[in-house]
Amino acid sequence: MADFRLEQRDFISRRLAFFAPMGAVIFSFLVASVLILLAGVSPLESYYKLFIGAFGSKNAIAETLARATPIILTGLAAAIAFRAKFWNIGAEGQLYAGALAVTFFGTGLIQLPNFLMIPFLFLVGALAGGLLLLPLVLLRNYYKVDEVVTTLLTNFIVVLLVGYLLEGPWKDPMSLGWPQGASVIDEGVLPQILPRTRLHLGFIISIFTAITIWLIMSRTILGYKIKAVGINPSASHHAGIPVIRTIIIVALLSGGMAGMAGVTETAGLKGYLTLDLSPGFGYAGIAVAMLANLNPIGIIVSGTFLASIYVGADAMSRAMNVPTYLADVIVALTVLFVLLSIVIIQYRIVFGEKRS
Repeated sequence: MADFRLEQRDFISRRLAFFAPMGAVIFSFLVASVLILLAGVSPLESYYKLFIGAFGSKNAIAETLARATPIILTGLAAAIAFRAKFWNIGAEGQLYAGALAVTFFGTGLIQLPNFLMIPFLFLVGALAGGLLLLPLVLLRNYYKVDEVVTTLLTNFIVVLLVGYLLEGPWKDPMSLGWPQGASVIDEGVLPQILPRTRLHLGFIISIFTAITIWLIMSRTILGYKIKAVGINPSASHHAGIPVIRTIIIVALLSGGMAGMAGVTETAGLKGYLTLDLSPGFGYAGIAVAMLANLNPIGIIVSGTFLASIYVGADAMSRAMNVPTYLADVIVALTVLFVLLSIVIIQYRIVFGEKRS
């Protein structure tokens, strides 16, 4: 049996930091090719159909960017929380909380001009997502309750609440029996960026949000505090950083961005609340954040990458007669190998016994 150990690198080259994740992505596609071969089709042709389905036309690009919009926002939600070592696994529930806020306020209760209504809906959606996460922060800080468990379970609670409301008091009487909420008023609907496509203003907002979070994390005192708390909360406390207050701010930002994802889907893509509003955007955001190594700008790239796989997999499935579940396999393999590449970037493998 080989004797080896991991030693932390004294210096990390930029070349290694760039090419290791790229190699991990390529390797994940090579491994997925084995499954495509077992399905009896050509991997190269399948990947070509996937690429064309995601970027081969104006409509394909618009659909990819529309799918990337909520994934970028939930990726930002995971990234800023993970940076402070607050393990928010509840972006799915926070997304639906934002969608509930849009349905409550944006279907006729509040009527404002378009230039005020849209920011108002994003505000109440972000508040709903942030406030949903706030009590879980207090449970973690004052009663040592594991936030992984509480945030994960909150997802199911919120989704069940949405199901109850859509089958009961919030069911649109004009939906012909389908469980969906009332339509968002015209003043609150996000305008299209490209005519006759589903790409809406939410994509621009997600890019702006990513840039804003990057500036906060890299150029402000708050960003320094968040990083310090994530590295060593005890040392941060002794250095005078208000640890609990910083974590509360992180929770409000993290839940708020996930809530904004719910706004983009309800007021942008569909126009009303449904139980299948999110096919797992909250969980995909975790993968996006890890692929980007928690970098907000990198999340734009990784979010678009994952969206292109999901959108392109539909075209690949129709053209090549392979299961669409291959998209989930490719994403899972990519995340796994990228995480391994991060380990390789941080550590080197040393064979032989350690000298004393």
